[in-house]
Amino acid sequence: MAKKDYYDVLGVNKTATAEEIKKAYRKMAIQYHPDKNPGDSSAEDKFKEAAEAYEVLSSADKKAKYDRFGHQASGGGQSYGGGGMNMDDIFSQFGDIFGGGGAASGFESFFGGSSRGGQRKGSNLRIKLKMSLDEIAHGVEKKVKVKKQVSCKSCGGNGAKNGTALQSCKHCNGTGQVKKVVNTMLGQMVSSGTCPICSGAGKIITDKCGTCYGDGVLSEEEVISIKIPAGVGEGMQLSMNGKGNMPAGGGYPGDLLIVIEEEEHLELKRDGINLIHDLYISFPDAVLGCSAEVPTIDGRVKIKIDPGTQSGKVLRIKDKGLKDVNSYQKGDQLIYVNIWTPKQVNNSEKEMMETLKNSLNFAPKPTKGDKSFFEKIKEYFN
Repeated sequence: MAKKDYYDVLGVNKTATAEEIKKAYRKMAIQYHPDKNPGDSSAEDKFKEAAEAYEVLSSADKKAKYDRFGHQASGGGQSYGGGGMNMDDIFSQFGDIFGGGGAASGFESFFGGSSRGGQRKGSNLRIKLKMSLDEIAHGVEKKVKVKKQVSCKSCGGNGAKNGTALQSCKHCNGTGQVKKVVNTMLGQMVSSGTCPICSGAGKIITDKCGTCYGDGVLSEEEVISIKIPAGVGEGMQLSMNGKGNMPAGGGYPGDLLIVIEEEEHLELKRDGINLIHDLYISFPDAVLGCSAEVPTIDGRVKIKIDPGTQSGKVLRIKDKGLKDVNSYQKGDQLIYVNIWTPKQVNNSEKEMMETLKNSLNFAPKPTKGDKSFFEKIKEYFN
C-alpha cells in the first residue's frame, strides 16, 4: 500500500512554516492520542502516521531530502521517517512540543514522555470541577475521587517479582537506544531509536510480578484534596504536580489538571471581577425614592433609591465583587435599576394614571437637539 504524502497527512502545504507544521502535528496528535481513543486501532495508526510525518517535516535536512526524493529518500521504498515508530519513540522525541505552556496549557496532559533525570514522567489526568459563585468568591477546598495508575506495592514499581533487581538489556547494552546503519543513494546514514527489547528502559524483567504482571502499575482510586483560590473563572485550568498517573516500568507521576466549570447564580451575574444584579422597582418608588434589599456575595443588604431615579441608572457597591486571582484587586457589585411596568391595572389605578398623565410634571422633558419637542408637547396636551 502506497504511503500518504507527509504534507497531506498533516494537512499543510509545501510552503508551510516550521511553526505551522508543528501546530498541525500538535492538533492531530491530540485528536488521535490513544488516551483519548482507547482501543481504537485506527486512531493509533493515525497518531503514529502523524508522528512519522512530523519527524521528517520538522527537520530542515530531512524535509529538503523528502521534497526532492519523496518516500524513496531512504532507499528500499521505506519512509525517511523510519516507519514503525512505537509510542515510546513518539513520546520521547516529540512530547516536549506540548509542554511549552506548562502543565496548565492543556497539551502536556496527553503525553507522558517527558523525563526528569533520565526517568519517565507519567501521563497527566484532567478533571472538570463545578463551583458555585459563592465558592469562587471565597475560595474553597474540595475533595475529589480520581481513578489513576499508581505504583505497584508488591514490586515497588519495577515490574519484577518481589521487587528483585532487573537485568541489563543485552540488545542495547543497557543504554535503551539502538543504532542502525541504512544504505541510501546519498550514502550511509546512521539513525538511533528506542530499543525494541527493553522499550528504552535499558533493563529487562526476567521474572514478572504476579500482582501487576510486569507493568509496575495498578489502577486505583484516590481521594485528593484540592485547594481552589478565590477568583477563578470558567475554563480556567489549575495544576497539581505529581497527582497524575505513574508510568509503567517506574519513573515519576504526571500532574492532575483541574478545569473550572462555573455554575450559574440565580440573582447575580459575573462580568470579570464585577458582579451585576438587575433590580426592579415600581414607578412610585422611582419617583418618591425608597430602600431596597439586594443580594450580594456576602448576604443581602439594603440600599437607598433616591427620589427621581431613572430607569437604567447604575448603582455601585464597592468591593462587593470578586477577587482577581492574579492580584489583590477586588471588583464591585453593580446594580442596574429597572422600572417595573404592570401589564394590567384596575379601574382605580387607571384613574390615578390618568391623573398623572395630565400633570405637567410628568410631561416629557426636552432633549438637546430634539427638533420635534414642540410637536411632542402639542400632541401631549391634545
